[in-house]
Amino acid sequence: MRLCYRLRIRGSHHIPKQGAALVVCNHVSFMDALVLGGASPRPLRFVMDQPIFDSPGLKWWFQLVGAIPIESERRSPGALRRTLDDVSRALQHGEVVMVFPEGRLTPDGEIHAFRRGLETILARDNVPVIPAGLAGLWGSWTSHFGGKALKKWPSRFRAPVSLHFGPPIDRQMIGGVALRSYLEDQVRGLKAAADKDIGHHPAD
Repeated sequence: MRLCYRLRIRGSHHIPKQGAALVVCNHVSFMDALVLGGASPRPLRFVMDQPIFDSPGLKWWFQLVGAIPIESERRSPGALRRTLDDVSRALQHGEVVMVFPEGRLTPDGEIHAFRRGLETILARDNVPVIPAGLAGLWGSWTSHFGGKALKKWPSRFRAPVSLHFGPPIDRQMIGGVALRSYLEDQVRGLKAAADKDIGHHPAD
């Protein structure tokens, strides 16, 4: 990742040295998981779309790093429960699981509403949540900037990319505030700091 991008990583010490945790981040491009995995001091178990997990030539690698595939209920009844069970097992074994709560790549560079699955995960396993904000990958050929991701030729090399991790959050810290909205606000703030870190603004 450091060969491909000029990475600036802030706050990676917030990921606990041991024990379960859930990392949540905005979703900009198909390279996000690799950037996050490289920036984390511990291995991350990524939750990713089943069609991407099944990619020819890449599935062996996703299986090797312990990615957790997720399929839509429309395509496979019971798929969401199976994914939640896999996530729960990983957390109960003290692993760090990474999710993109928007559930898709951003179509416009902005952060979109977090989906309910995040609250479902935390209702089953009340673990610390590490918010993260990622900036610099909007505009890359692996993002939806200027057309569908991966359908364009790369136009940049070693672009500046910034990733900010925030302090761990648990339910007791925020009282009666809606957890999903609170985490979304935290990620938005971290992304804004990451944008500032590399001199970018959301409209760039």
